[in-house]
Amino acid sequence: MFINNFAKKTMTKLSVNVNKIATIRNARGGNNPDVLKVALDCENFGAQGITVHPRPDERHIRKSDVYSLKKNIKTEFNIEGYPSKDFIKMVIEVKPAQVTLVPDLPDAITSNSGWDTKKNKEFLTEIISEFQKNGIRTSVFVDTNLQNIEYAKLINTDRIELYTEPYAANYLLNKEEAIKPFVIAANLANKLGLGLNAGHDLSLVNLKYFANNIPNLLEVSIGHALICDALYYGLEKTIKMYLGEL
Repeated sequence: MFINNFAKKTMTKLSVNVNKIATIRNARGGNNPDVLKVALDCENFGAQGITVHPRPDERHIRKSDVYSLKKNIKTEFNIEGYPSKDFIKMVIEVKPAQVTLVPDLPDAITSNSGWDTKKNKEFLTEIISEFQKNGIRTSVFVDTNLQNIEYAKLINTDRIELYTEPYAANYLLNKEEAIKPFVIAANLANKLGLGLNAGHDLSLVNLKYFANNIPNLLEVSIGHALICDALYYGLEKTIKMYLGEL
């Protein structure tokens, strides 16, 4: 079994992405399930953060959800999204603990790649500076390409979020090979002084191995798998199960 001997155990926070709750609500109209209530329940059950990813068409999280959550939740609030003018305006008004910038097109089903931070250096530097002036911690979604992590440092982001879909896709085939590029990427991020988050397709199947091998992992953002598991185990038990993997 591959174990990263250089991994330093740190407290890794669980941020629950509640987009899927909003998707179910929007399928029928009304307010069932109640996104705010679910978010507050997640906090009460032990989650240390709430994540949302509002999109321009509001097909799941709506702007009104974002403002309501900010007023009511007590843990760290993380807003993900592509930094359009409307998105930037909303984030500055809401002032979450963290904003995570993703390179998604408006019609993307879900995040499916990280930033080319070299190509977008000037664009991202300006936006990150604006958020930081407003006291908002910034994180940038990246893959394990080391150049993208090096340029993440140059754009002055506070953290990076590693896009973990390739790890999840290959975990059952060969977990040792699947984790290696993420360990290398994490070690570089630590060396550069970048905070380290991770997300996308992490689950009860693969989370523990990832968390045990990634040094100084500060936060994981999990939505789809956690909500799917909650259909079987219930939300409270599911959150406790995920916390037990960290």
